[in-house]
Amino acid sequence: MLGYMEKINDGEGHPSSSHQTLKGTSKWATSLESLLEDPEGVKRFREFLKKEFSEENVLFWLACEEFKKTQGKKQMQEKAKEIYMTFLSSKASSQVNVEGQSRLSETILETPHPLMFQKLQDQIFNLMKYDSYSRFLKSDIFLNHKKSEEQEENSPEAQTAAKRASRIYNT
Repeated sequence: MLGYMEKINDGEGHPSSSHQTLKGTSKWATSLESLLEDPEGVKRFREFLKKEFSEENVLFWLACEEFKKTQGKKQMQEKAKEIYMTFLSSKASSQVNVEGQSRLSETILETPHPLMFQKLQDQIFNLMKYDSYSRFLKSDIFLNHKKSEEQEENSPEAQTAAKRASRIYNT
């Protein structure tokens, strides 16, 4: 189980280049969906949720997204059990607070399917969207990241690169 949490905690293994995230905060501010599509956005949102003691919500959401891509019944059973034990069981180490979690019994884990956690995942998504996300957009984590992006965009190096690019494309 620890291995699974570590895999989620490593920032999803996506490299993030400064070019890719240059407009990150502008994109993140458009919707929670846009934020969750950007590895750097997920990293910053998790940092914020950790301070709010609700990081398990985004970890559960990410685990469900990963689960949907799982192939093979045995692998699916293992991942389903991992998600259940980590987030949904009464003894879960990172229990999420969802309605109906008690109705999801361990017997369902024997016959897993890609969308078996969808209803619970949607509840968590809505909780993040209408609660945590709006606070994140006002948080120091978001605002400081936005400020550093703006400083980077206005730096002499960035302007010089833009001028060079415009000369190249306008010749």
